[in-house]
Amino acid sequence: MADTMQFELVSPERKLASGQAVSVLIPGADGDLTAMPDHAPVVTTLRPGILVVEMDGGKQEFAVTGGFAQVTAEGATVLADEAMPKAEVSSDVIQERISAAQEARDNAQGAERDDAEKRMADLAALLDAMV
Repeated sequence: MADTMQFELVSPERKLASGQAVSVLIPGADGDLTAMPDHAPVVTTLRPGILVVEMDGGKQEFAVTGGFAQVTAEGATVLADEAMPKAEVSSDVIQERISAAQEARDNAQGAERDDAEKRMADLAALLDAMV
C-alpha cells in the first residue's frame, strides 16, 4: 500500500495544488468524503465547502463553490468551478455568491428552486466555516 497519492486541484483560472497527498477531504454533494491512497474509484459532484488536503508541507485548505472530483486508487483530481485558498477568501466574496443564489432562487420554480435553496444553505455554511 502506498503512503501517498497524486493530487490535483484545478479551477478554470489556475492550478491551485499539485503533488503527493496523504488524504483529501472533499465536500461532496452527498456528503463529505475523505480520499486516501488505494481508495475505491468514485466520481462526485462538489457542493460549496472547504476542501482540505494533507501534503508533506502540512494541511492546505481551499474554498470551493462546486465542480467535480474523481478519486482512483492512484490519486484524486478536483475540477472546481471556483476555488481559492481559504486564507484569500473574504466574507464579502462568499456573501456575493449567497446574493446570487438568492436571486436564482427568487427566479426559479419547482426543483430548480429547491436546488437554489440548497446552494444558499451550503454557501451559508461555507461562510460560517471561514470564521
